[in-house]
Amino acid sequence: MAKIDADKLQEGLNTKNFGKKIVFLREVASTNNFAKKLANYGADEGTVVLAENQSAGKGRLGRVWLSPRGGLYFSIILKPKIKISDAVKLVFVASLAAAESIRNLYGLKAETKWPNDVLVDGKKVCGILAEMSSMDEHLKFVVLGVGVNVNLNIKKFPKELQESATSLQDMLGRKVEIEKLFKKLLERLERLYTLFLKNGFTQILEKWKKFASFLGCQVEVLSDSQKWSGTALDVEEDGSLSLKLENGTVKRFLSGDITLRLR
Repeated sequence: MAKIDADKLQEGLNTKNFGKKIVFLREVASTNNFAKKLANYGADEGTVVLAENQSAGKGRLGRVWLSPRGGLYFSIILKPKIKISDAVKLVFVASLAAAESIRNLYGLKAETKWPNDVLVDGKKVCGILAEMSSMDEHLKFVVLGVGVNVNLNIKKFPKELQESATSLQDMLGRKVEIEKLFKKLLERLERLYTLFLKNGFTQILEKWKKFASFLGCQVEVLSDSQKWSGTALDVEEDGSLSLKLENGTVKRFLSGDITLRLR
């Protein structure tokens, strides 16, 4: 397995702030935890923590994110002047950046899935995790974690993940340059983040929805240990999912997981 070339991570990187400081680690428990410590010590916005391997990678809702060598795992420190309730919208910014980058670089039909995943061919290729720190109704920082299955053989993953996950290598039938993907993703992320801060969420959400093929489909939502079935109508301005239930009423979810129901 080829190692990430740390010298290539900033080579030709076309960003203003993002990635100007990179902490590169061969192995860490969690890039998000490491980045949160740096943020608490006053690290600049745009500082990135990138690791080849995470021994305790984190997904949403306390889940484990398998992070063997061959994937792209990084966290970035953001210090937006926004309301605490708007911090969740950064997940959409990041997943849109990932979907755009994967389509642009590899021609794969990457899709966004509420609330924080990117899929290729209906299987998860990328996940986003946002964690924030606040004080007295004031947002101190957000750490945005991005995990992409790049040069991984999903057949080596546990059985239950083989059915729901994929990798760029498996989809393309070849290995790709992780450093190149990292730079493209970071450039897109900075552009969309700047757009979000300048113009608000509407434009980002409209772009995100163009990548969201689950809208209009029959889905199951798992939220607060309950399952709900219906048609995914829309993602609202606050980031919530509108679901038309089978009895015709519309229910909104601020958090949860969705799975497509095959007709």
